[in-house]
Parts: sequence; structure tokens; C-alpha cells
Amino acid sequence: MNFTGTENYIATEELQMAVNAAKTLERPLLIKGEPGTGKTMLAEEVAAALNMELIQWHIKSTTRAHQGLYEYDAVSRLRDSQLGSQLGNEEVNDIANYIKKGKLWEAFTSEKQVVLLIDEIDKADIEFPNDLLLELDKMEFFVYETGETIKARHRPIIIITSNNEKELPDAFLRRCFFHYINFPDQKTMAAIINVHYPNIKANLLKEAMDIFFQIRDVPGLKKKPSTSELIDWLKLLLADDIPEDILKGRDHSKAIPPLYGALLKNEQDVHRLEKLAFMLRRES
Repeated sequence: MNFTGTENYIATEELQMAVNAAKTLERPLLIKGEPGTGKTMLAEEVAAALNMELIQWHIKSTTRAHQGLYEYDAVSRLRDSQLGSQLGNEEVNDIANYIKKGKLWEAFTSEKQVVLLIDEIDKADIEFPNDLLLELDKMEFFVYETGETIKARHRPIIIITSNNEKELPDAFLRRCFFHYINFPDQKTMAAIINVHYPNIKANLLKEAMDIFFQIRDVPGLKKKPSTSELIDWLKLLLADDIPEDILKGRDHSKAIPPLYGALLKNEQDVHRLEKLAFMLRRES
């Protein structure tokens, strides 16, 4: 079964092809793109479209690769053995009681094929991707404490996201199918917005998108507003029942957009737009 997008997710033809190619090759799909372009949501919608369980592993700066496999709680076992616990001696001696299964273990031992999301892999240490090479290649890993090998019952569909905060190692990249989610053009963006707000007035959508793309085109912005921020902004415009005339008749030389806090997330960008408005006033 191929992925063709869902009612809740507008996938371009290129993205559909990337998902299906990674499935065919049985390789992880590495997705890059600006924050807020739907990389994480892609995994959710692929799982929904293919009727599979989604297992999510959200990476932090402190995450280590072995945590995706398992963690052995030696401290708790030592404490229980010395101080006693509700577990009997037999349970304390069974080291398996002190092993916490990681997300890869869950995905490998699932009775059915699952979608495994490794989210924002670039947040981790530079060696993190290399530390997972063997496990992702062989679809198995060894548990030293128990002497068992965990093998995947079904090869999971693996989707890995990155915001390009760090370069990923070449050896890791060779094992992935890569796709970059380009920022949506106005036509695609309108389709995305209509998924979230199917009853939005066409004029309001047009005026809001014009302002949104104008802001994105401002040179030197520290953080350009993303798709998710446009969706939030429109939610506020609809909640406050702001008519499209206010947006259409806005004097670009006097003010930045209403409720701009949904679009601009730092004072430098706000000051930059205010400076541009001031320069426009002087020129006029």
C-alpha cells in the first residue's frame, strides 16, 4: 500500500514518492526542512494512512543512542538487593526486571509492522547517528546483561527528521533515503490552510497569505514565520473575527500586521519590520 497523503496532510508528489521509495528500499527516510513544515506530522499521517502503530522517539541534546535500545537500572537492582524490596530474591536476581525497553526495542518486537519516528536527530551529539548504524542496518541488537539478541519481527518504516542544526555523518546518510521538504508555495499553502479551516473566506485567506509571504521575503529576518505559525495566526484572526478589509487596507508604512506575535518570535525581527515601515514613511 502506497502513501498518497491524507485528508489532514497535503503531501506533494515528490514527498509521496520519497515515502514510497524509502518503503520499497527498506531504508530510513531522512526528512529535512524548515521548522514548522510538517516533518513530524508526516510520520503521524503515514502511520494513519497505512493503518500502523506509531512509535515516537523524540531526541534531546542529552539523548544517547543506547537509550533507544534499552537501559539497565543497575542502581535500583543494587538498592533492592541490599535493602530489600517487594520483589523476592528470585525477581531481584532476574536482571530482566531492571531493563527498560527503548523505542527501537518496542518497534522491533511489535507483533505488526509499525512506523518508527526518530524526531530531530540533529539535536543529539554528533556521534549519535553513527551509534545506530548497525542496529538500523541489521535490524537487531545484543543485550549484554541478559545475553539475548533482539531481532525485528517486522522491519519498521523509519522516518527520521532533522532541522539541519548539525551536519549528519556521511556513513549515516548513505543508509537513508533523503528528502527535503521545500517551503510550500502559495497554491500548496492554500490547500494546507483549507484542511485546517475549510470554511475560511477566500478573501481573508488571500490577504493573510499575501502578508505572510511578504514578511517571509523581508531580508535579514532571524526567524521566518513557518506554516504552523501561519495556521496559528489565522486561528487568531478568525477567533477575533477580524475582517479581511483590515488586512487589505493596512498601511504598510504605518504598522506591522495585527496579532503579529503569532508570526514573529523575537524582538530583532519586530524591530526590523518597524524600521522598514519607518523607511517607507520617509520615502512617502
